[in-house]
Parts: sequence; C-alpha cells; structure tokens
Amino acid sequence: MAYKKKYAVMALVGVCLASGAAWWYQNKATSAVPPAGAAATAASGQRVSAVEVAKVEAVTLIDEMQSVGSLRSRQTVMLRPEVAGRVKQIFINDGQRVEKGQLLVQLDDQLQAAQLAQAKAELSIALANHKRNQELVAQNFISKRSLDESAAALDVAQAKLELAAATLNRLKIMAPFNGVAGLKQVSVGDYLKDGADIVNIEDMDAVLVDFRLPERFQSKIQTGQKTQLMIDALPGRPFAAVVQAVDPLIDANGRSVGVRGCVDNRQQQLRPGMFARVKTVFGVRDKALVIPEEAIVPQGGRAFVVKVVPGEQADTFISQRVAVKVGVRQPGKVEILEGLVAGDTVVTAGHQRLQKDGTAVRVVDLSRPAGQAAAPASSPASATAVAASTPQPVASAAAAPVAKATPKPAAVSGPNPCLKG
Repeated sequence: MAYKKKYAVMALVGVCLASGAAWWYQNKATSAVPPAGAAATAASGQRVSAVEVAKVEAVTLIDEMQSVGSLRSRQTVMLRPEVAGRVKQIFINDGQRVEKGQLLVQLDDQLQAAQLAQAKAELSIALANHKRNQELVAQNFISKRSLDESAAALDVAQAKLELAAATLNRLKIMAPFNGVAGLKQVSVGDYLKDGADIVNIEDMDAVLVDFRLPERFQSKIQTGQKTQLMIDALPGRPFAAVVQAVDPLIDANGRSVGVRGCVDNRQQQLRPGMFARVKTVFGVRDKALVIPEEAIVPQGGRAFVVKVVPGEQADTFISQRVAVKVGVRQPGKVEILEGLVAGDTVVTAGHQRLQKDGTAVRVVDLSRPAGQAAAPASSPASATAVAASTPQPVASAAAAPVAKATPKPAAVSGPNPCLKG
C-alpha cells in the first residue's frame, strides 16, 4: 500500500513540473516577439488608435421631403341612367372630348314623349276651363267655388306637364362638365336598369395628386406651396404642382397628414391613376454645416461626435468628444446646428477605440490606392484629401453616345386651371 502511494506522489510532482515548464516557455517566447501594434505606439508609451475622419463642410442644404402619390382627375364621373330604358342612340366615340351639356346617349323615349303630349293636352283643357269660369264668375253665373276648383285643376295639369317633361329629359344622358369620354360600356339596343354604367367622363385639364407626409411636417406644408413631381412613366420630365389643400385630420394609423396638389395638364401628358414621386421643399439654407451620418454617436438620448484636435506634441492628434445638435437629415449626411464649426475634423470610423477624451489617434487615408506607399499623416485633413494628380480616363468624343434631345411639348395658352377659384 505504501508502495502505491509513493508512485502516486511522484506522478503528481511530475505533472506540476511539466506544467510549470510549459508556462515558463510560453511566456518567454511571447516576450521575445514584439507586439504587432508596436509601430502604432506613441513615444510616451500610449497606444495610438487608427481612425477614419471627415471634414465639417458648409454647403447649401435643401430641407425637403420625398413621398409617393397617385394622380386623379380634377373632376370624374361615371354616367348612369336614373330610370330604366333601352339605348336608342349613342352620340360619342371612345376617348372623344365632350362639352358641358352635350347629349351623349339617348334612351328610348317613345312612351315618355306620348305622356308629355297627353300632359300638354290636359293643361290646355284646364286652362280653357279656368278662363271660362273666370268669365262666368264675373257675370255671377257660377259660384266662386267653381272658379277655385278650376284653378286647382289647372295647377295639377301644369304639374303633370312638368313631371312628364322631367321624365323625358331623364332619358337623355348629358355631359355634366367639359372633359374626355372614356370607354363606352353599352351599345345601341341594350336595355339598361337604373344605375347601370354607361361611360366615364374625365376632366384632365388639371390633375390632382394625393400624397401623405409625416405628421411633423403638418405645420410646414401650406396651401399654395410648390412641389415637384417625377412620373415613372415619363422619366426625366419633372412637373410642378401647387398644394391646394391639407387634410385637417391626422391619420391615427400611420401618423401622417394627407395633402392634395394640382398640376396643370392642358398638354394632356398626365393621366389619372399614374404613380408619382413627390418632392416637397420646405426651405433652403446657405452655408449649413453637414457631416457624414456615421460620425454621429447617439448616447443617452443625445448626439455626440468625436473631434480630432492637435495634441501637446508636434504632429500628434487626440480625440475629443463633443455634444452636437442635429438638424435636417439627408441620405448619408446630417446637418449640425450646434457644437461644430466649418473645417473641424470628426471621426467617422473607429469610435469603439476611443473610450475617453485625450486618446492619441492616427488618421487612416482610405482614398489611397492599394499598393501605394502611405505617407505619414501630418494633419487630420489628409484623410479627406483626394489625390488630384491621379489621371482620370477621358472618354473620346467619337465614342461617346449622342443623346437624343427630348422634344418639348407645345406651349398652351390661357389661364392655369389650377389657379382658378
């Protein structure tokens, strides 16, 4: 038994010695190899963090909002008969321009015309009887009551005549306003019930565009404001629209406000139902300060940026966290209202390495082509400089395709229909 314990103790001691020797060899080998970032260490011993930077630029900033909308006619109606009848005659063709009050479709009115003639005859008899009774009352041959009864009969006959005339007129389908007729849904001889579709009329001299904006813009959008439309079906041809109305009700589901604009369409280039991209401009600011969007570091409900400033030693730079006030956001850009000035340098990549102010930084210039020797960064501006000496390919004039000019639509005369009261 004692023999077994002796060998167990010797095995345990051997394992401990082997582990210690391995640990000593590993640490010795590691200390002999210099760290990979030794070249990026400052003379003071502080580690230098590599970052990407960008300059604060002063540009002309347009406060605008992009949205989508649909076009619709200024006036549109589907003509339907008020009474049943058979189509007797059609006076229009598909797509024809019509004028207000123009007769479009005539239903069979033979029975109603006969009723109108009967009503006229009854009115004539009632009128003659009433005149005769007036003469007899003047001679005291009949009572006043007979005169009153003849007057009432005359009124009834007059009402029957008006009713017959109104029924006859309902068999005439008229154009309610100036516009363009759509595709007919009926043919001569068809029997139509009341309410059946006949043809649609579209007033397209001006088209309306309905779109929605986020609720934060409800105080900025105003009646009479100009907007710009881009139609996917007509690329490269912008259209100007005038805001006619703003919906007073905010949509509770999408938290957006409805806006209706009007577009002058006397050239008949736009059609109802088209898809439109609407750009609404709320203001233009000169010399607005902007930085790349990735430079913003949100923290605790506030926005910060890391600014690169010169260090105490020559040709050294350190980080400085600055709180900023953000304005208008655009794709890839953010407006800065407070906290920075034009020409400041901010970090766009490498924020995670800058945990505290005063950290030494080294600017990385990613605009340098691969394989080219990197020159030492003497200032933060070197990260945003573009090599002007790099030759750019010049396209040959003979090889360049010749773009065909889009013919401009003919000018139209008369007042803008969108500006009519």
